[in-house]
Amino acid sequence: MRIHILGICGTFMAGIAAIAREAGHTVTGSDANAWPPMSTQLEALGITVMQGYEPAQLTPAPDMVVVGNVVTRGNAAIEHVLNEGLPYTSGPQWLAEHVLRDRHVLAVAGTHGKTTTSALLAWLLDHAGLEPGFLVGGVPQNFGISARLGASKYFVIEADEYDTAFFDKRSKFVHYRPRTAILNNLEFDHADIFPDLAAIERQFHHLVRTVPGRGRIVVNGGDANLARVLEQGCWSERVTFDDASGWHALGEPQDYELKIGAESQGRVRSPLAGRHNMSNTLAAFAAAHHVGVPVAKLIAGLADFRSVKRRLERIGEARGVTVYDDFAHHPTAIATTVDALRRAGPGRILAVLEPRSNTMRLGTHADELADSLRDADLCFVYARPDLKWNASAALAGVGTRLRVQADFDALLAAIAAEARDGDRVLVMSNGDFGGIHRRLLDTLQA
Repeated sequence: MRIHILGICGTFMAGIAAIAREAGHTVTGSDANAWPPMSTQLEALGITVMQGYEPAQLTPAPDMVVVGNVVTRGNAAIEHVLNEGLPYTSGPQWLAEHVLRDRHVLAVAGTHGKTTTSALLAWLLDHAGLEPGFLVGGVPQNFGISARLGASKYFVIEADEYDTAFFDKRSKFVHYRPRTAILNNLEFDHADIFPDLAAIERQFHHLVRTVPGRGRIVVNGGDANLARVLEQGCWSERVTFDDASGWHALGEPQDYELKIGAESQGRVRSPLAGRHNMSNTLAAFAAAHHVGVPVAKLIAGLADFRSVKRRLERIGEARGVTVYDDFAHHPTAIATTVDALRRAGPGRILAVLEPRSNTMRLGTHADELADSLRDADLCFVYARPDLKWNASAALAGVGTRLRVQADFDALLAAIAAEARDGDRVLVMSNGDFGGIHRRLLDTLQA
């Protein structure tokens, strides 16, 4: 089958491309923008990526057009698909019909931690010899690719609550029909498509409704929003983490005693910094245990886990300054990421933030950003031209630690001027941020 993917460079759609290619299909795609790690992955797979969305890219007509949720009506390629009557589907629907049917799906949902938790879960199953398929919204460094078909009945998927496509406004995760579902946490996000938290809770309950009675829901026992979701009805086995009755940890994030209820399961030494990653690990443990992985193997597998690109990823060092990259783009994620880096070792933290996501650009969380950056020694914020709010005013609470720049080159120069030996520069954005990581390292080396 010849498949053309519209919006192929998104993390999810690039995973679809990798799986379709592995399944023997001929895959091409179009996108307006491409950046690592997905552009690198597609290039390595030999998948042709065409710039922009032109009707000519769909001639001769493919057997199927897979449409990403970045593509809207009015897009020239979509108008051509509709006018010519070309067969089309969404990424989640294609995956459900061609990959997930008849498999034991383990889905990881939540506002934060989906990528790390799903990558860890896939690795724990692989380490135990279960050879799962997976689709993760990043590149797990143990595998070097964001998605694969797998050789067993198990399939791990990062289950996103964002909408499916312009013609299907349900959350993507309702297509996956998991037998094991992790509900990691829940906060308000995606203000461009959800009016309020209750609307997101409703979508999460739609996911809960798809889990069979003999399935398992692994839920954060300390999250009041998720408790409210399950109060609407739960028909599956419920296992908690991060509370004393379920899977929980006593100790520090990288060295703790693992307990299930009152029973000790052993000592865990984790390569993952931060309390948020301790929670992610507990969730992955409980899900992997559901498909038969013994606790001892879980602990052993964690020790060999190498995390995910763009999750506190060390990019390089120049003039004694270490540069890190992270995908954080929500106040909670920003705060936990800064805290994790603080706990990881000494040195000042220079936080560099690009408010790029739709929710960030709208200013939905603007009032929470100052507090999320409280543990950073200096805070550099890129006031993008498309921001709908005043960054200097909203972040005034940061005080003298704040540096706001509307010009990218001026921002780069300001960071380089302030950085000194022993500092850690933490870049946070859900995009490529103009390649600021490498450009900063080059500037420091000059």
